[in-house]
Formats: sequence, structure tokens, C-alpha cells
Amino acid sequence: MRSILSSATVLLATCGLAAAQAAPRETVEVSLGGKQVAVEYGRPSLGARSFDELLAQLPQDRMWRAGSEQITTLTTETDVMIGGQRVPAGKYSLYVHCPESGDYALAVNRVLGQPLIKIWAEAPPNVANEPWPHSEYQKEIADQEVARAAMQKVAVEAPVDRFTIALEPSSSGATLQLSWGDRSWEVGVEPAS
Repeated sequence: MRSILSSATVLLATCGLAAAQAAPRETVEVSLGGKQVAVEYGRPSLGARSFDELLAQLPQDRMWRAGSEQITTLTTETDVMIGGQRVPAGKYSLYVHCPESGDYALAVNRVLGQPLIKIWAEAPPNVANEPWPHSEYQKEIADQEVARAAMQKVAVEAPVDRFTIALEPSSSGATLQLSWGDRSWEVGVEPAS
């Protein structure tokens, strides 16, 4: 019982902290052949931290939820190819695999998180019952992965304090770019033939 109460206390404290320091949410969209592709995500700020400090806090599987707080989602009205991997039309959660060496990869998953249950009456509406990531990616949702596409590291003109995802039209479809601090990666998104 003490363990349950302790867990509830930690969750309440986390919820209160998240509400007080909630990162803004943003949606970026692009049209591919008249069909919309959108990514909705939280935009945390680096502040005085470094990107490497944040990487050191990742779990052992080195999966990051590509944003903060609620899950990051990809919604596509049409089948697309992400880095050569087919993703059927639908809604997905996005993660980034950040190995200690080698290419980072964008992971597209069918599992859309789990609701953060409202525990007390005054729970802020922007925190309670929103879709949050699972805590143990490999054990809980790895078998629901639809695609994992290698991303290319690209040069950064100027460091960005707030995490940014961009979806920009390209000659073959669009480019999905993730940037934070002095790091940036991209992967192609094209209509599936």
C-alpha cells in the first residue's frame, strides 16, 4: 500500500510540474498529392541544458518521444513512404532511436500512448487524460512498430533553444526535419506508389 501511495504522490508531483512548465504544442502539416500529413508535438526548451545532457537521461533502449509531455503523433490521410519504409494511412506515435553511435532513426508506432488518469479533482485539464508515452518502450510497444527509418544528420545554421519539427515540401514529396540545440536530422516523406 505504501508503494501505491508513494507512486501516486510522485505522479501528482509530476503532473503539477508538467502543468506549471508545460511546453507549447504545435502542429506542422504538408500536402502530398492533395492529402494531408501532419505531426503534432510538444516543444521543450533546452534552457541551460545541453543536448548531450538530455541524451544521457534516456532509458537503456535510447528511445526518445520526439517532443515532450504528451505523445508526438503523425497523422497521414494517405499511405506514405518514410525513409523508404511504407506507412499506411492512419494515426501513429513517433519516437526517435538515439544510439550511442550510428544513425538516429525515426520510429513510427501504432500505439497512441495511454491516458494519464485524473487522480484528484483539481487536475489541470491540459495534463489529465491526455495520451502519454509508455514508460518502457521495448517491453510494451516494440511489437507495434510500423517503420523505423534512418535519418540523416544535417548542418545547423543557428542553434535552436526550443525543439522544432518541420515538414517542408520537396521535389519528391516532403522532408521531415527535427532540430534541437546544435543538432538536426531529416528523413524523406513521399507518397506511396
